[in-house]
Amino acid sequence: MSRKHRHRRAPKVVRRTEPGSPPGVVVSDPSQPQPTITAIGYGAGEAVEMRIGSPAEARALVGRRPVTWINIDGLGDARTIEQFGELFGLHRLALEDTVNVHQRSKVETYGEILFVVLRMVFCGGNGGDRCGTEQVTLFIGPNWLLSFQEGRPGDSFDRVRGRLREGSGKMQTLGSDYLAYALIDAVIDNYYPVLEVYAERLDELEEMLMEPTGRRVMDKLHEVKADLLVLRRAIWPLRDAMAFLAREDNPRITENTRLYLRDCYDHVVQVVELIETYRELTADLRDLYMSSISNRINETMRVLTIFSTFFIPLTFIVGIYGMNFDWENGTKPLNMPELHWRYGYPMVWASMLASAVTMLVYFYRRGWILRG
Repeated sequence: MSRKHRHRRAPKVVRRTEPGSPPGVVVSDPSQPQPTITAIGYGAGEAVEMRIGSPAEARALVGRRPVTWINIDGLGDARTIEQFGELFGLHRLALEDTVNVHQRSKVETYGEILFVVLRMVFCGGNGGDRCGTEQVTLFIGPNWLLSFQEGRPGDSFDRVRGRLREGSGKMQTLGSDYLAYALIDAVIDNYYPVLEVYAERLDELEEMLMEPTGRRVMDKLHEVKADLLVLRRAIWPLRDAMAFLAREDNPRITENTRLYLRDCYDHVVQVVELIETYRELTADLRDLYMSSISNRINETMRVLTIFSTFFIPLTFIVGIYGMNFDWENGTKPLNMPELHWRYGYPMVWASMLASAVTMLVYFYRRGWILRG
């Protein structure tokens, strides 16, 4: 992996409107995909799925069956989004939040319509094995639900679609609020497999930690830490949004659905706790890695210090008797008799060996060498 793909860039908030523009201006991102509209109309024992070409066709489907789910995938056409707003009575502030995809998870009420913003997590794709989030906005009406996605391939709603196609369970007998719960629950539950991936990565990094792998472990720990921060920023506001839906009285949410939303709130709390646990574990692994590096450096310095200390007296002895003192200063020679002593050379060697053995025994008894 190249270094330019290894590190995540800092998140940017890009607003398409100029500073000081009036509220509710809908300006789409030209780099976003063009909208693709699909609809599922369902009731007791039936479900019809189709692809739609315009917002007007989508509006015409409402009322034919008890509940109609219309999904818009892609936000690259502001006019299409504005048409949905005009046909379904959506507030322009909510439409502005829909196209500005840096929103935090939240819940707002606009008359009879409930507006919900979610952060849907994904892992892999064009970004490699890194994770990210995509904004999903829901408009919950009396007998319809609009969902807007950024247009990234794939989403978390396949099981919901499958349940509608099969006609199993209670979803087809309940209203749009229960459909909203099913979509929200799918978004939240998709965090669990992503967190399992990071749990496995942390286990692998923990095994690699004590190996001499250089910067590779630190880079991977940095990636995990950055991704967990992205997940944390996405899930924390969702906890407050779920608490609002589960506890506040809202005419769009029935008491029966509110019970299921409380379960969503419990799942969000679990995800938050898992993310915080993994973040703490990542920080501990980083500290452990730095400690292991410091310990290896200290061990190296200890060995080098022992060798240096070992050779200091030897160098001292050799330095003294390696100098040329056998010369006359004027008429009187310098008095260094061991230079001309018969046993001078063996005695120098003996003193050097004795000094070396003494230090070796001392270091051994202190546990500095030759011990684990």
